[in-house]
Amino acid sequence: MGKFFTALQPAHREFIQKQHLFFVSTAPLSGDGRINLSPKGLDSFRILPGDRVGYMDLIGSGNETSAHTLENGRISFMFCSFEGSPLILRLYGRGRAVVPGTQEWEQFSPHFNIYPSTRQLIIADIDLVQTSCGFGIPLFEYAGERDIHFNWAEKKGEAGLKDYIREKNAVSVDGLVTDLGADLPG
Repeated sequence: MGKFFTALQPAHREFIQKQHLFFVSTAPLSGDGRINLSPKGLDSFRILPGDRVGYMDLIGSGNETSAHTLENGRISFMFCSFEGSPLILRLYGRGRAVVPGTQEWEQFSPHFNIYPSTRQLIIADIDLVQTSCGFGIPLFEYAGERDIHFNWAEKKGEAGLKDYIREKNAVSVDGLVTDLGADLPG
């Protein structure tokens, strides 16, 4: 079952900062809605003051996290140790998307390396932390980050990225509106 904590402990923070990969999961309220689980990397995760965390979210083929957190706020993160001692660390909380041009963007964006293809920040207040053994997680060696996304974004250009967001990121796969919606400026 693991151990539960009501706040991030120093050992949790240290473990998170060493990881190159994490997973984020959200779900709609509808029993027929699809659960979303996404891997993330590129040094995008940050531990913020208090029991708050966040990650820089790059433009992608969908925007489920934004839609689900806008609807109900539920969010979970999972980190696994692929090197050294086995451990799985889960963070549970309430999340939200923070989009450019807002006061919250001004507050949180200085904590991240913002790229031209950053569509939003996902910020979450954590209320439960769980650790478990991770004995079944295989060992992997980190080989580096991919640059495919950045090459794609550069070819699209600013106008192409805005068009892509309008086309692919305004609603979830289940039809829920995202924080970006269809009102992206021009």
